[in-house]
Amino acid sequence: MGEGIVVEFNSNVLFGFDESNLSSDAKTSLDKLVKVLDSYPDTDIEIQGHTDSKGSLAYNQALSERRATAVSGYLEGQGTAGSRLTIKGYGETTPKYENNTTDGRTENRRVEFLITANEKMKAEAAKSAGN
Repeated sequence: MGEGIVVEFNSNVLFGFDESNLSSDAKTSLDKLVKVLDSYPDTDIEIQGHTDSKGSLAYNQALSERRATAVSGYLEGQGTAGSRLTIKGYGETTPKYENNTTDGRTENRRVEFLITANEKMKAEAAKSAGN
């Protein structure tokens, strides 16, 4: 996606219905992500929370933000610098799956990560390219 990559953990790993707390499976997946992020310290991470379509738009927006915040807090607790992290809640506005089925709603309860080069990495890349 542009100058970055998107990493998605499906909701059946991260969140149950109407929940923003992290399961032990979610923490295991996030621990693996932390190792990758540690290998690329000159990247920024946008944590994007999503919900299914059950509930009001306002409620789902807040829930998606709580999910992104929970993930951000966990990553910080595992040593990822908070200055690298931003959160964004999308509520139910960007479903990837059908919300008219149980499986689709489950898959829409997800968090995605947009990982991009920070200014230092971009400057180093430009210097290496001779710009």
